[in-house]
Amino acid sequence: MNVGLIIVVALLVLVVATIVNGVKIVPQGFEYVIMRLGKYHATLMPGLNLIIPYIDTIAAKVTRKDISLEIPSQEVITRDNAVIITNAIAFINIHTPHKAIFGIDNYEHATSNLIMTNLRAIVGQMDLDDALSSREQIKVKLIQAIANELEDWGLTVKSIEIQDIKPSTTMQASMERQAAAERIRRAAITEAEGEKQAAILIAEGQKQKAILVAEGNLEASRRDAEARIVLASATKDALTLVQQGLGSEQLPALYLLGEKYIATLQQLGSSENAKTVILPADLPAALQGMFGMKMK
Repeated sequence: MNVGLIIVVALLVLVVATIVNGVKIVPQGFEYVIMRLGKYHATLMPGLNLIIPYIDTIAAKVTRKDISLEIPSQEVITRDNAVIITNAIAFINIHTPHKAIFGIDNYEHATSNLIMTNLRAIVGQMDLDDALSSREQIKVKLIQAIANELEDWGLTVKSIEIQDIKPSTTMQASMERQAAAERIRRAAITEAEGEKQAAILIAEGQKQKAILVAEGNLEASRRDAEARIVLASATKDALTLVQQGLGSEQLPALYLLGEKYIATLQQLGSSENAKTVILPADLPAALQGMFGMKMK
């Protein structure tokens, strides 16, 4: 074969290889970290880029899309010595690709370990009840704790979600027994409170009844007194009229007393337990004797 032809073909191959190595097309969503002679030189943006062949090399192809990291489940001891199991998922973004490549050997592994460590520290400062009911608070503290470290690695934490946080199996059994005891205690308190309220209502009812009875007795006494006053006034008027009609000082009184005596005898006679009553022959004389009066 002609030596000249071989040289031409070799030169053409070299030219094609040089062009291929010098032209880089970066797809959307990625950035290429370029090193020149072993040192960081530039970061290629999406699109067509030119580099110096054989001098510039691609150190890493870095995604600019958000990265989701699964944080494995781990046991954490709370401040009140309760054991809980928790895991999470983190969303990070690489804002400075060359820091993520040259600042840490494996940014995904490092970020996962950093989140796990800080999660244990944050939950370890909380009581069991607070840890189970404060996911948002844990999330905020966790983001604040790792933000500076990730910034040094060219990363931004977009969000961290606590997927699961629950007591261990042994702790769940203890909590169930505690909850059952608490329900029994509350039921007993509620029953005692109901009995107390019932006793109060009964006492209030008896008090109101006593007040009403007392008021009724007072009103009855008042009316009885008024009736006695009216009766006495009527008796006085009757005596006055009889005295005016008979013109005697003793006869009016004897007349009225006789009427009452006869009325009383009629009541005794109509009673079921009526007995024989012997009347005095001389009623006026008997009445005079009762009252120590003498007939004129």
